[in-house]
Amino acid sequence: MIYCVEDDGNIRNLMVYALENSGFHAQGFADGASFFRAVETEKPDLVLLDIMLPGQDGIEILKILRAEPSTCRIPVIMASAKGTEFDKVTGLDLGADDYLAKPFGMMEMVSRIKAVLRRSNPGAGSSLTVGQLRMELESHTVTAKGQRVQLTLKEFELLRLFMSNPGRVFTRDQLINTIWETNYVGETRTVDVHIGTLRTKLGECGEYIQTVRGVGYRMEAREA
Repeated sequence: MIYCVEDDGNIRNLMVYALENSGFHAQGFADGASFFRAVETEKPDLVLLDIMLPGQDGIEILKILRAEPSTCRIPVIMASAKGTEFDKVTGLDLGADDYLAKPFGMMEMVSRIKAVLRRSNPGAGSSLTVGQLRMELESHTVTAKGQRVQLTLKEFELLRLFMSNPGRVFTRDQLINTIWETNYVGETRTVDVHIGTLRTKLGECGEYIQTVRGVGYRMEAREA
C-alpha cells in the first residue's frame, strides 16, 4: 500500500490513479491529520509526502514518522514544488529515502517508488512459492513441480507479479503499465500472448493463472 499525502486534489488523484494502474494499491490524503488516522489502521509500504501541506507540513510529518518505533522504517519520498537544495537536504537529513521536485512525471514517480522499495527490502522475499510453483529471485530461476522452467525476462516479471499477489486480479492495462512500463506503446493483446506462452511453459502449473472474464488475470493455486 502506497500513501500519497498531497493537498492538491487533482494531483493527488492523478498520483493514486498512476500507482493503481502500475499494480500498486494506493490511497491519497489531503493533510497530516487524515494520513495519521489511516496509519493507525494500516501501515503503508511507502509514503509519498509533499512538503507544503496545510497544518502540519511534510517536514513535521517526517519527523513524527521517524521518531515513532512503529513507523520509523517506513520508506518516505519527499515532494516539493520549491525544488530548492535546502528542502532536499533537510528532508534527506531527517531520514527521507528520496526526493521528487515538482513538477514530476508519473512515470518518474513510479520508477522512484519501485527503486526505493527495492532498496528498503534488499533481502526480503528471496523466493516465492504458490502451490507447486517456486521462484528463486536471486538466481532468477523457476521450477514447476520440481522441474526447471526457462522463461524470458518479461515472462519472469509477469510470473513474479502474479506470485507476489496471489488472488489479486490484474487488468491487462495494469499488466502493460507494470511489466512493460508506462511509456510502452502496444496493445493489450501483447499480454494475452505472453500469458498463453507462460501457461504452456509452466505445464500443469499454468492452470494457476486464471482468466477473469471481462477484467484480466489472477493467480490462484490449484492441485496440479
